[in-house]
Amino acid sequence: MLNWTDTLSSLGARFHIDEAAQVEDFGRPLTAAELADGFVAPVTDLGLIAVAGDEAAGFLHNQLTNDVEHLGRAEARLAGYCTPKGRLQASFLYWRSTGVDPDTVYLQLPRAIQAPLQKRLTMFVLRAKAKLRDASDEAPFAAVLGLGGAKADTALRRHVAELPAAPYGKVEGPAGTVIRLADVFGAPRYLWLTDAATATAALPGLAGELALGGNQAWQLSSIHAGVPQITAATQEQFVPQMVNLELLGGVNFKKGCYPGQEIVARSQYLGKLKRRTALATVANPAARAGDEVFSMADPGQPCGMVVNAAANGLGGADLLVEMKLSALGEDVRHGAAGGPALTFQHMPYHLDALDV
Repeated sequence: MLNWTDTLSSLGARFHIDEAAQVEDFGRPLTAAELADGFVAPVTDLGLIAVAGDEAAGFLHNQLTNDVEHLGRAEARLAGYCTPKGRLQASFLYWRSTGVDPDTVYLQLPRAIQAPLQKRLTMFVLRAKAKLRDASDEAPFAAVLGLGGAKADTALRRHVAELPAAPYGKVEGPAGTVIRLADVFGAPRYLWLTDAATATAALPGLAGELALGGNQAWQLSSIHAGVPQITAATQEQFVPQMVNLELLGGVNFKKGCYPGQEIVARSQYLGKLKRRTALATVANPAARAGDEVFSMADPGQPCGMVVNAAANGLGGADLLVEMKLSALGEDVRHGAAGGPALTFQHMPYHLDALDV
């Protein structure tokens, strides 16, 4: 039987593309219209930290911006991990297992920053009964598929008996773990984490029903869902509210202390600069996280920064851009005052003018 890598290679050969490109976009980036119709995407750039032990939830509860101790086993949540100055070092999707090790909490984040984040968190375990390990390649999570769009629900049900009924619901079963994330284009969006054999058997059929993409497709879907992800280029750049994390349920202002908690709370209630993250398009497919943007009303200094970017299949890129809310109605350029203009789109949720 083919393993997961072999499956991706065989699909790449079917689409007549080289191995270096196949897991990124299978030869071409998908468009938002294709995502809306229905897509499946092997996601290879996300890692997984398992935090195991009797006090795993309590340890993480004291480190992250969200409640971990009261996390239900049929749900997942978003959270941030901040510096003492309240700046995000990472953002996570996290959940608890319902299997043989129910005390384990799983943190999903970009592979590129996983190792240093895992090492940093380990430094603060101290006497807590908690142990961190890299679970990215463990059998139940060896393959990760992202699905979304109008046709995805029906296609996924052919392989999974039950799907979560609401965003951030989680179902575990013989076919693996399915987490429903924030909807996009008016349809559910799912992460299916499973073993290599199950994914190897399912992916060719899914690719026959849905547009086949890769990391680009999944990133583009997250951008259109308005869900940010902290990457190496944007670590320590934003307090959580700047990337709308509390609007997505990723900050609990009633829980106990965590690194940066005082700054985050002060930003919520006593801040001065009105900033949020907005959805935009730019005619530059090379736009990347960490790029600065400039308002022509004040071109001498940046008014914001790209949080996430993905090629949009139309010759440009779609972006999540952290910036001054006052600049949303202005002429804003990417990269420099003379760069290409940003075209702003409607976010899937309301951006209130919070002082941060």
